[in-house]
Amino acid sequence: MAPQLLVVGEVADGHLTKLSAEIATLAADLAAAGGGTAVGLVLDDAPGAAAAEMAAYLPRVVSVTPGGGDDLAWAPRAAAEALRLVADGATHVLAGVTNDGRDVAGLLCGALGWGLLANASGVAWDGDALVVEATVLAGKAVTRSTVDGPNAIVTVRPGAVEPSELPAAGAIEARPPAAAPLVPAAVVLDRVAEAGAEVSLEEAKVVVVGGRGVGGPEGFALIDELAELLGGVTGASRAAVDAGWIPYARQIGQTGKVVRPALYLGMGVSGAMQHRAGMQGSQHVIAVNRDPDAPIAEIADLFVLGDLFEVGPALAAELRARRGG
Repeated sequence: MAPQLLVVGEVADGHLTKLSAEIATLAADLAAAGGGTAVGLVLDDAPGAAAAEMAAYLPRVVSVTPGGGDDLAWAPRAAAEALRLVADGATHVLAGVTNDGRDVAGLLCGALGWGLLANASGVAWDGDALVVEATVLAGKAVTRSTVDGPNAIVTVRPGAVEPSELPAAGAIEARPPAAAPLVPAAVVLDRVAEAGAEVSLEEAKVVVVGGRGVGGPEGFALIDELAELLGGVTGASRAAVDAGWIPYARQIGQTGKVVRPALYLGMGVSGAMQHRAGMQGSQHVIAVNRDPDAPIAEIADLFVLGDLFEVGPALAAELRARRGG
């Protein structure tokens, strides 16, 4: 049977995320290589723009407006819609390595009994089976895995492919929502807007990261300033998050966010294996640390041996001067 790959798209501020665009490109390439088809799913209270954006990468997109506003968690509703598309013939499901993507993948594993291939940095066919490459041990090794069967769920890391649009936009099919989420959806009782979170870590071109070396929550004022001057977003290591200096939403690493910015600037970050697992795909890595043996020096393109509270203000002053103030 010809494969049909389903991409579960994610929406941020009304638009398709960059990671979802990458996964859509990957699915289109896999469909062409495997003699199959690919379909995208966009679930949002205002899905029009994101659905049109996904249609630039896939020949068919299913658009669903669930209703109910933001009061119900997204993942159980997205999983219910994905299950309907599996009933229509989807043989493989691709989602992002995000909190919501992991939730959807887990729900579908339980509902379908399909195998899960997680944290893919590359995906290809081996006969009729999907083979996933994933980096482990902070990039020191690469695993190749597959599932024993014709179906699979795959979660994909940022940067697996570069988004590439089709010659012509695909068709968009609007559907009414499923009668109920796959499992009872948690009700959102309250929302707190986090300062500095206007641009997600996963989407940012520049990420400035504070580690244990910033010394406390007040140290992140410098990190925030550098991020603003560079047009980037503030991130943190697990040590800084565990210390309560910055919210968990800013954590980068194996148990946090996975980023692949054009520039990663680490201030007082030692670069433990778990942190490197979330940032090793960065195009350019600059690190400032007083310890010449800090593990991050092994992967840094530029390693500055010095006190971040001396280097950081000097860098900020230079950036302000270049901006004319």
